[in-house]
Amino acid sequence: MSAPRPRQTPRAAQGPGAQQTGRPGTTGTVPSSSAEVRPAPELRWAGTHAFLLDCGELADVVRWHAHLTAHPFAGQTDVIAAARTVLVTFTDARSARKAASGVATAQPREKREAGGKTVEIPVVYDGADLAEVARLTGLSEQGVVNTHTGAEWTAAFGGFAPGFAYLSAPGNPLDVPRRDTPRTAVPAGSVALAGVFSAIYPQRSPGGWQLIGRTDAVLWDTHRDSPALIRPGDTVRFRAVRDLVTVTDDTAPELRGDPQLPGDSAPAIQSGDGPGQNTAGPGCDTSGREHADGLEPISAADGSLADHGGHALVVEDPGMQTLVQDLGRPALGDLGVVASGAADRASAMQANRIVGNASSDAVLEVTMGGLRLTARGHHVLALTGAPVGARITGGETERAAPFCTPFALYDGEQLALDTPSAGLRSYLAVSGGLDTTPVLGSRATDVMSGIGPAPLAAGDMLPVLPAAPGRAVGHPEEPAVHVPTAAETTVLRVLPGPREDWFSPEALSALRERTWRVSSDSNRVGVRFETPPEGGLARSRKDELASEGVVAGSLQVPHSGVPVLFLADHPVTGGYPVIAVVLPQDLPLAAQLLPGSAVRFHPVPHPPGDAALASPQGGAQSHGMMQRTRPTSTPPAGIRGIRERATRPPEGAPPHGAAPAPSTASASHTTERGMPQPATAPIPTATVPAEQPTSGDTA
Repeated sequence: MSAPRPRQTPRAAQGPGAQQTGRPGTTGTVPSSSAEVRPAPELRWAGTHAFLLDCGELADVVRWHAHLTAHPFAGQTDVIAAARTVLVTFTDARSARKAASGVATAQPREKREAGGKTVEIPVVYDGADLAEVARLTGLSEQGVVNTHTGAEWTAAFGGFAPGFAYLSAPGNPLDVPRRDTPRTAVPAGSVALAGVFSAIYPQRSPGGWQLIGRTDAVLWDTHRDSPALIRPGDTVRFRAVRDLVTVTDDTAPELRGDPQLPGDSAPAIQSGDGPGQNTAGPGCDTSGREHADGLEPISAADGSLADHGGHALVVEDPGMQTLVQDLGRPALGDLGVVASGAADRASAMQANRIVGNASSDAVLEVTMGGLRLTARGHHVLALTGAPVGARITGGETERAAPFCTPFALYDGEQLALDTPSAGLRSYLAVSGGLDTTPVLGSRATDVMSGIGPAPLAAGDMLPVLPAAPGRAVGHPEEPAVHVPTAAETTVLRVLPGPREDWFSPEALSALRERTWRVSSDSNRVGVRFETPPEGGLARSRKDELASEGVVAGSLQVPHSGVPVLFLADHPVTGGYPVIAVVLPQDLPLAAQLLPGSAVRFHPVPHPPGDAALASPQGGAQSHGMMQRTRPTSTPPAGIRGIRERATRPPEGAPPHGAAPAPSTASASHTTERGMPQPATAPIPTATVPAEQPTSGDTA
């Protein structure tokens, strides 16, 4: 018996008329062309670096998505289509403001470029909700099957999870509501319906769509050249079969089991999007590998240490959770992949800068300390982020490892981290950078999507690359982030919108005036807050929001009325309204919030100018997000020899733990690009002592 498998046919090979289209502008219908000039969509700011184009209809969404993909604005990083909106993200606020002024004059006429493929999906139609769908549509069960297989479906947009595609068909009669009660677990490969869309679950996850069948097609596989089997613009045809046989030969991907979304049994952070609620690990972060089914084992990029001179860091104890992180994998939102990366980017970049790495090199993100590792070869390291004590043992002299300062770890020595005195996440960089296997161009671990290296475990060996030629170890620095203590109230600046009009004036005032307490259910997906005594934020609208793209920093408000602050591993799209977005400059602070921490939200003008981005009061502050001061000392002696891969400490180096020599540096410092900067530049702040007035002003 030949095994059924997905068939892919290039669009160009199908001939004219292969794609069915409906009347342009019909909701749920993807247009084949657009000669009509339509009014510009409503623009809604989604923070300082992004905006939503509220198109109203799927046909206009497809038109704008095609136009912005073919003709991107300067600084544009991602374009994420959804049911009625297009989210456009940018590298910086200035590019976003300039692009916003150009939307009114843009004339999107493009259809999606030719070259999309047709994917045929074999389906066994025995889903648990097939009878219910038949009842809701007035068809027989066989009638549902005939309608589903007879339609030509087009992938309108992605989201919810990697490989998940929302499929639309002209005149779709299978328009059914979601289930009243979502299932806690839907198997990978489930074929489902909800609203005007059909979809296939790429991995096991909670879900509320109506299940009508199952397939063994592998929707997402990072080992393929194109990880997503179905991409926006592709045509999908479903074919009914009696049984499924998994193919494991060299010509078809092997189904390796159901990738888990992290924390199936844990309290969920809900996005309101896709098949059901997205989940994240228990507590602040998930430890161990019980949620890492879709993640890659730790290994060298070339599979060995041969090209690393034997230089590595060996994990003795990973602590609560230690992840490999870099600056993430942007511009993959259409595939359902969020950028991810270090939760506190400022501290991760600072750690790399101190050891002389590029800002994008991989580091270790250590949650609540406890990491213990042993050096193979000599290394230069730096600790930043949440302030944490660390000890070095196993050498000639036991000594303390300094904070925000480069230090040596010699061959055979062991580094052990304590629990941070404040904050949540510390960052450890090693000169040269970690050489784990990249996935989709990044070494970052996305705990929600199951992409990237698995959380570290005892026995893992982390290969270390040689230091880049010409890069020098940096000087000691002040912390890049003023990590809040338990005695402080953290003030996070927010830009209202994009859906502030979904809330009553009282709710907007409550967001600003209340003190919010961080819940223990928080993690890398987002910060959850405890329900305040006054209750949640009241909506002014009772209808449901169609799924739309969201950015890191979004304050999404589910039905409970208690906002969720999305962090690095947030979902690509969400189905609850976003009342405001935290400024990117303050997200490193949000990533350091411990359970029980007090938080206030301080609105800034809409859209903010450069002055508003500098600080809430517009002046110099005593603490700041990105503060850098002049060097306080020269690099510790012996560091240079390690950078050159010396086999022993260089002659003349002081004993381990000796005080560094005083610096004669001037009162300025140099950035990674080599441009001198004043040491006393104004810096933004985001924390105030708890006993101070909590009006949003900063100390």
